[in-house]
Amino acid sequence: MDRKIKNKIQGYRTTDGAGVSLVRVLGNGTVEEFDPILMLDSFDSTDPEDYRGGFPLHPHRGIETISYIVKGGMRHRDSLGHADSISDGELQWMTAGSGIMHEEMIPESERILGVQLWLNLPRKDKMTPPRYQSIKRDSVREVPIEGGKLRLLAGNYREYSGFQGSHLPLDYYDIELGEGAELSIDTGAENSVMIFTLLGEALVAGELIPEKTAVKLTEGDCLRLKGARGGSRILFMSSVALKEPAVWGGPIVMNTKEELRAAFRELSDGTFLKEEAIYSPYVGNNL
Repeated sequence: MDRKIKNKIQGYRTTDGAGVSLVRVLGNGTVEEFDPILMLDSFDSTDPEDYRGGFPLHPHRGIETISYIVKGGMRHRDSLGHADSISDGELQWMTAGSGIMHEEMIPESERILGVQLWLNLPRKDKMTPPRYQSIKRDSVREVPIEGGKLRLLAGNYREYSGFQGSHLPLDYYDIELGEGAELSIDTGAENSVMIFTLLGEALVAGELIPEKTAVKLTEGDCLRLKGARGGSRILFMSSVALKEPAVWGGPIVMNTKEELRAAFRELSDGTFLKEEAIYSPYVGNNL
């Protein structure tokens, strides 16, 4: 059964961090619909003034943050001494778990283009040890498709495998389709599937979707995409809905109000960080 469009949300321009101009697409009001993806921010600017301030040191707990830089760069540093940089075509995958403090700075470049997702953690994994992993360009498989290409950022695509998350499965693709090119993606019938039109319009399940729009799909085992005029660049995300309560306070997402209050108490009294984070760069072994 083909998947159909269930909901679509076009992003809006706002600021976050130290004045970073970005397009916010998903947030606090879309948690239930797009479960388990909590937030989706898109960065797209040729003006360094839009992002020079970056995202200074701040806490996270109960989630995973996944940043994909299509063009430009991002520098990560955390309270436990880890530092790393990613650039064109690379990702950083941070499991906040029980708690981490980190900063993300964006160096000046010709263009910054990318997306950050917040992926919820299951109740049983909210307090897992924090971890930071980078996925470098040469560890991302590029799969030729008719009329375009597909970059396997994480998870699985047909017989190919990429980086695998430790808590929730996430199939994450960067798909480029030329004008009129078509792609059918087999999907687990009950998976939570969405796409984001990163650049250009795209035909999703037969409907023309504008740029910078998140689309949630109904259940089904096949999703049909088609490149629109001038070509399309589409991010595809498939995971498993948690169907658990999500209580959100700024950079922290827990299951109950008491857990959220406890996290902020610990931030105030200096007991927020529970254990040393783990850093392990991903090196693909199937390219």
